[in-house]
Amino acid sequence: MNASHVIIRKCSNILVHLPDFVRHGSKPSREIKKHPDLEGKIRSRLRTYREAVSYAPNQVFIGNMEPDALRSLKQPWFQHLLNRDGAFGRTGPFGEIMPQEEFYALLKAATDESSYDLVWLERRFLAETVSPAIAKHRLCNSGDLLQTLGHGKTMEEIRKKIDQDRSLPLYHQDVLVGCFQRHHDEDESLQALVLMENLMTKASAYLALRNLLDGANCEASEIDFIISCSEEAAGDRYQRGGGNLARAIGEMAGCRNAISCDVKSFCVGPHYGILHAAALVKAGLFRKVAVVAGGSLAKLGMKFQGHLDKNMPVLEDVIGGVAFLVTEDDGDSPVLRLDLLGKYPIGAGGSQQRIQESLILEPLKAHGLKLTDIDRYATELQNPEITLPIGQDDIPLKNYRLIAALAVQQKEIEKSQMNEFIEKRGLVGFAPTQGHIPAGVSYIAHGIREILEGKKKRIMIVAKGSPFLTRMTNLSDGLSFVLEKNPKHAEE
Repeated sequence: MNASHVIIRKCSNILVHLPDFVRHGSKPSREIKKHPDLEGKIRSRLRTYREAVSYAPNQVFIGNMEPDALRSLKQPWFQHLLNRDGAFGRTGPFGEIMPQEEFYALLKAATDESSYDLVWLERRFLAETVSPAIAKHRLCNSGDLLQTLGHGKTMEEIRKKIDQDRSLPLYHQDVLVGCFQRHHDEDESLQALVLMENLMTKASAYLALRNLLDGANCEASEIDFIISCSEEAAGDRYQRGGGNLARAIGEMAGCRNAISCDVKSFCVGPHYGILHAAALVKAGLFRKVAVVAGGSLAKLGMKFQGHLDKNMPVLEDVIGGVAFLVTEDDGDSPVLRLDLLGKYPIGAGGSQQRIQESLILEPLKAHGLKLTDIDRYATELQNPEITLPIGQDDIPLKNYRLIAALAVQQKEIEKSQMNEFIEKRGLVGFAPTQGHIPAGVSYIAHGIREILEGKKKRIMIVAKGSPFLTRMTNLSDGLSFVLEKNPKHAEE
């Protein structure tokens, strides 16, 4: 081991297809209350699991396709699905796309891990659909997990809970199959919807962590620190964001020797999580740190109205999860350049150009590097097929234009070369609109693979966050870091 360097040894990217949960997303649930007929319209535009698996951006996310392949595929991608020859499946080099019936097992296990029994599933659905499905999953079929599923409830018990106790109805293929309970009469933080948001984050982060450990050939007991950088903030009425989701995730995954904490900063959370992990490893305090982020229920169907208006399927029907294993140098994996951090200080100002200068230009110039010395920039990677129909920008393209403009300003390229710069060093967005999940980090697994294959030497991962959404400040946030070819690997 070379203690002078820190590496991201392995990554995982997972998706969970949850069409029947779209109605519980923040935007759909609010609009359905005002216009009840919307629920039927949303249901009519939900994708099947096969369609979600065959959707090209989802295959890029789990690593079965390179991001650049999206440039040559016929659009719209939702109309030109892959898999006509059965080449693209649910699993990939980075993770998997889990179907809803299997995720119900994780959701049930995630609550019974702490004996709160928040999820009730109908007896036959549990016995005939959920249990057999998860029993076939090679990473999530442990005896302990299967034992937590129990025997289920009668439909009469479930309907009574919904009618009398304000429990949330749960559906599968638009059929009532269970309910999610609140856990306090007066505490808003322990109402059913908030608890379900937190539990879905826990369950999806668990899935990302299990895929990470498997890919790294690492036992759960070897992890000695876990950092959760999920956007959800678990707590109660006295400390609404004070909980430790990382500990709950680690408990579920069997990381019995780990301690843990949460790191939050909206979309920049994963960057800060990786930074904290690298610092802990660099200091010699911990050897193997897992950084995990689960998905966001609140963002399901966030842009559904634009999709309905354009006669499209509701594409925000998946939640995402990512996980990273940060360790000492193994002499092969790309190294984290901790001396090349792009920081956005509180007093830096708020213009987009100033943010780009702070996060990208200034750290490079400080080390005698040019913008063209970075082979790939990964910024906010939201899938444009989701954002464009509601009148929003192609967010990645907008960011790459700003970076290319910086290169022109620095006289590194001519203005006529901007498009070439963007195509060579930029990416087409492929990540679901899950806040922290698209924030550059969903490309890290791809970037590491490209560096190991000799296709890239140096990549920069950039994230911007929105602290102003808390109404506590008008400031944005941001952080960037660089991964580059391992010097020892380069010598060989």
